[in-house]
Amino acid sequence: MSRRCELTGKAVLSGHLVSHSNRKTKRKFLPNLCNVTLQSDALQRSFRLRVTASALRSVEHRGGLDAFLTKAKAEELSTTALTVKRELEKKLAAAS
Repeated sequence: MSRRCELTGKAVLSGHLVSHSNRKTKRKFLPNLCNVTLQSDALQRSFRLRVTASALRSVEHRGGLDAFLTKAKAEELSTTALTVKRELEKKLAAAS
């Protein structure tokens, strides 16, 4: 399982740990991933996703999973989130 957010695409970054004497050693900056279950109002289903804490706040700010996925770019989403987005678009197109 990769360390990548399924909604925003945030992943592991690499950099240096710099000491007081300015010696540099390699380190990894890991994303703050959380296993969450998000509810889709339009699909009447819940989905288990591995999401960063910042993405979880963004989902709440936009008004839920449905609103977040309608605005999200397809390149950033994982395969499971992309299938949910496509199901959501089909459901909303059939409703209107």
